[in-house]
Formats: sequence, structure tokens, C-alpha cells
Amino acid sequence: MNLLIIYTHPNHKSLCYSFLENVLKGAEENSNINHVHVLDLYEEQFDPILRFNEKKRRRDMHRDPNLETYRLQLLWADKIIFIYPIWWGRPPAMLLGFIDQMFASNFAYKDIGKILPEGLLKGKSVICISTMKGPKHYPLFLLNNAHKVLMKKALFNYVGIKKVKFIEFGNMEGANKGQNKKLQLVYQHVKKLVI
Repeated sequence: MNLLIIYTHPNHKSLCYSFLENVLKGAEENSNINHVHVLDLYEEQFDPILRFNEKKRRRDMHRDPNLETYRLQLLWADKIIFIYPIWWGRPPAMLLGFIDQMFASNFAYKDIGKILPEGLLKGKSVICISTMKGPKHYPLFLLNNAHKVLMKKALFNYVGIKKVKFIEFGNMEGANKGQNKKLQLVYQHVKKLVI
């Protein structure tokens, strides 16, 4: 299995980075995982801003040479793990900008004249690992799970990815919030992953 980890947090001393380290540790000990690649969007200085004009059209985004490396990484991966914080009920703008550009028509999906398009990323699976300052159930009760709906239904299912798992941790700021137990949980989950 080829594992692509898309890490989206600007601070390498953050709790999210500790989750990345535990994902890597679990992947190293998993005999089902052949290769691992980490895409750190902030370190990569990925430009999340969409730009369109007469020369650069949205319909041609799937051929943008500046995004070719990322397209190849997504095609290469059997499983994709996203690691990010939840800010204001949604992933960081950096990750949303990546999604806007990478999950483009004629790369991630193809319009076929029906209600829904044909997803072109079938066979892949996704895990979203996220942290938030507020209570774990805050997004469910006050935001109707907008984050999960956005990621699972409006994005992954649309492009053909049906296996999607969310591992969300709330109340994560401050000392004694059970971080070590949660880091261990992520490590164990990745250590036992199958495609």
C-alpha cells in the first residue's frame, strides 16, 4: 500500500505535528504499507489562492504544470491521511485551497451528463485526523457536522472515494487533555491499517 499523508499546520511544535509523528511511527511498523510520502503544505509553501484569467482558465486546471507533482502524488496513493486542525468549524484555508485546485474536473471527476459525475479517484481510501479547541461534539450539535459533510459528501464521495474515516479530537488545548492516550490511539490505528 502507498500512503500519502497531507499535513496542514504551520507549527511543527503543535499537537497536529505530534499526530503526524505517531502516524509515521505506526506506518513504519505496518507491514501492509510499502511506501509513505508526507506532503507538508505549509513547508511546501503551497499557494492556496485560485487564480483565473484569460490565459489560465478553470477548465484547464487539471493540466496546470505547477500542480503536476501533486496530481502524481494523489494518483500514486492507495490511502490518503489528512492531518489538520479545525478552525472556525472547518479545515484551514491552506487545505481548502489545496482541495480547490487538486480535486479538479477531468482529474478527480468527469462530467458524464448525469446528475452526478463519474469519480476518477475510485479505489482509494481516506482518513481525516483533526484536532479542535472546542468540545468534540461541538461540530455535531452547533454546526450540523458541516466539516464532515464538506469532506465526505461534497468532496470524497463526489470524486469516487467511498471509504472515509474521521478521527476527531476535541478539547485539545491546555495540559492534561489526554493527548498521550489520543496519540497512542492514532499510532495503533495506523499500525493496523489495511487498504
